Amino acid sequence: MAGGAVVSTGAAKDYPGKLTLFVFFTCVVAATGGLIFGYDVVAATGGLIFGYDIGISGGVTSMDPFLKKFFPEVFRKKQASNKNNQYCKYDNQLLQTFTSSLYLAALVASFFAATVTRVLGRKWSMFGGGLTFLIGAALNGAAENVAMLIIGRILLGVGVGFANQSVPVYLSEMAPARLRGMLNIGFQLMITIGILAAELINYGTAKIKAGWGWRVSLALAAVPAGIITLGALFLPDTPNSLIDRGHPEAAERMLKRIRGSDVDVSEEYADLVAASEESKLVQHPWRNILRRKYRAQLTMAICIPFFQQLTGINVIMFYAPVLFDTLGFKSDASLMSAVITGLVNVFATLVSIFTVDRLGRRKLFLQGGAQMMVCQVVVGTLIAAKFGTSGIGDIPKGDAAAAVVVLFICVYVAGFAWSWGPLGWLVPSEIFPLEIRPAGQSINVSVNMLFTFVIAQAFLTMLCHMKFGLFYFFAGWVVIMTVFIALFLPETKNVPIEEMVLVWKSHWFWSRFIADQDVHVGTNHVHVQTKLAAA
Repeated sequence: MAGGAVVSTGAAKDYPGKLTLFVFFTCVVAATGGLIFGYDVVAATGGLIFGYDIGISGGVTSMDPFLKKFFPEVFRKKQASNKNNQYCKYDNQLLQTFTSSLYLAALVASFFAATVTRVLGRKWSMFGGGLTFLIGAALNGAAENVAMLIIGRILLGVGVGFANQSVPVYLSEMAPARLRGMLNIGFQLMITIGILAAELINYGTAKIKAGWGWRVSLALAAVPAGIITLGALFLPDTPNSLIDRGHPEAAERMLKRIRGSDVDVSEEYADLVAASEESKLVQHPWRNILRRKYRAQLTMAICIPFFQQLTGINVIMFYAPVLFDTLGFKSDASLMSAVITGLVNVFATLVSIFTVDRLGRRKLFLQGGAQMMVCQVVVGTLIAAKFGTSGIGDIPKGDAAAAVVVLFICVYVAGFAWSWGPLGWLVPSEIFPLEIRPAGQSINVSVNMLFTFVIAQAFLTMLCHMKFGLFYFFAGWVVIMTVFIALFLPETKNVPIEEMVLVWKSHWFWSRFIADQDVHVGTNHVHVQTKLAAA
């Protein structure tokens, strides 16, 4: 592995490869779980279990029978209607723990998942996650007390931690470089489909007169869990993982199969082998990830998921029915408004799928950030006008303000769904070299889950105390994260994962952390002798 070249990202190789019938077939197998998208969506259904949970929790916590059985104090405050402060009627730490406990469990599980992913392969990490999620769904559906609910949620969290750790890495490793962005976003697409499915189910089960609709909503999480559990048994493992675990012949066969039998994969395969050989020199990936030459990747793996949660999206996705109910929408109207935002979420994610490898990551990040910031300011201002600081008020049926609130929340969701939503998973999954990839993805997932937990646990209390200012709070964070992307994230589209170091070496800031000897371009000792622009 020779090094020492000063390089530019424009010189990165594009290995030959195409979307094969084999890859498409695995997608058809996964079609039972949702929308077919031309890649390994059976893997991306890991996002389906995550998305279903995000969408389901807010719906059941707005259902009166659920609240009456498990959270009677919240039920009594809700029944007081608009006589009390609307901002505070759902403020209850135990209710927030029901939602947030999953994400704390996912945080812890992601570290164990890193070892499983590296030692046994990506597919078995997905299988373990799906099976645990399946058990948690059954426990939640049969819950008779808060303890059963929270234990079930913890098991769901273990499943989410394993799936979220392994699925984005799996997709990035299987995808041809020029299609990696589009295909990796299959994970985010499944998250949005899971959210939409949950919101539609909540809308239907809320109408069950006997009051057990919430059980159906929670138990149906077993459907996406079953899909990824069974689907993982039929998934091939990635060439990267096979090489890393000592199966070079199987890896070469798999690479030919996924790239096409008529495609010359010798150069890509040689680079994968070289990357694996170098990775085996790294005995302690958790220690090595702290090395100076990985400073850029480590920073992104921490900052991107941190910022993703501070967009405020989980305020909408976790608590959409609760939020709309708080804003004065009636029960059916609040659930329907949540369904509308779910539909927008799905279709906007499709926009990202078809533009991410053309426009690139940076443009979508920057445009989406500006769009979200404007929407949050508008929604915060409208809420301030209707409820003020007292929180006493209502949005009457037919009031134009209701339509405007829903409109701008939808525009906000669209901005997130084609930027920070999918790219928050895509970019960290594609920037790490093989030797520290599982550790890097674990950091990405754990930071994401940590701040998802914090937001889920604190949101209803923050809404009670910050009132409409909460939307300005998130808008301020969106400004900060958009500036961060503009300054520090280079464009990573169309760059093979094994040559991602070229991107960082040519960046105005991160190049200072990477020595010339750390830059390797393939195994054929091909050096890219391109000078950097003077800037």
